[in-house]
Amino acid sequence: MTWYPLVERLESVTVILPVVNETTSLAETVQIILRDVRNSIKEFLIVVCDRTTPQAMAVVTQLQKGLDELVVVHRQKLPYLGGAVREAFEMARGSHVIMMASDLETDPNIVRAMIAEEEKNPAGIVTASRWIKGGSFRGYSKIKLACNWIFQRLFSLLYCTRLSDMTYAYRIFPTKMVQAIQWEELGHPFLFETLIKPLRLGVPVVEIPSVWMARTEGHSQNTFFRNFVYFRIGLKARFARKATLLRSAP
Repeated sequence: MTWYPLVERLESVTVILPVVNETTSLAETVQIILRDVRNSIKEFLIVVCDRTTPQAMAVVTQLQKGLDELVVVHRQKLPYLGGAVREAFEMARGSHVIMMASDLETDPNIVRAMIAEEEKNPAGIVTASRWIKGGSFRGYSKIKLACNWIFQRLFSLLYCTRLSDMTYAYRIFPTKMVQAIQWEELGHPFLFETLIKPLRLGVPVVEIPSVWMARTEGHSQNTFFRNFVYFRIGLKARFARKATLLRSAP
């Protein structure tokens, strides 16, 4: 890979946590990560927006006071979830960045395993999978489960990959890599985009198992029918010239 500076080792990690209505789950996510891998964490980059509730902001403020420079709070300017993470990518100061949720749908207990796997190949991506052995869905409807399985099989064939879970937005990347790619999406399809564009550019991706559990507080900002928008970016990126996926040609 010559299109972004070679990353030879994992030095530190920026954890991106978008927050809208998460409170207890946000605090628990941070606590578990600190318990397991505090020495690896450069910062928790918490992204808030105009819709972030007062209750959630109170928890963010409490974390910031308790952890000082370890917590960076950013008020997003671009809209929606994709906009939040795109801005966080630009701000990240760690050699690597973890994209995850703050509602416990992305299990913080596997951050340690994710970092350990990334240390084996710091220039690649480690992504969580709910479909491989050791992973599972809890609280997922049978209809959504069937649709998810069909979608995964379709796009794994389209992208000629054995990856089993290309839409689960829980992964670790080299920071310089995500800063080199030309991102397009602003909504939830951006989470899919963060995997398929690196795949098209030849970045190696490794999966580790994870259990997905339905959130117990707040409500999701994604709807079932929005998931069909994923097809647009999935097909566009697959047939795009590789040079157009980058901010500048390699």
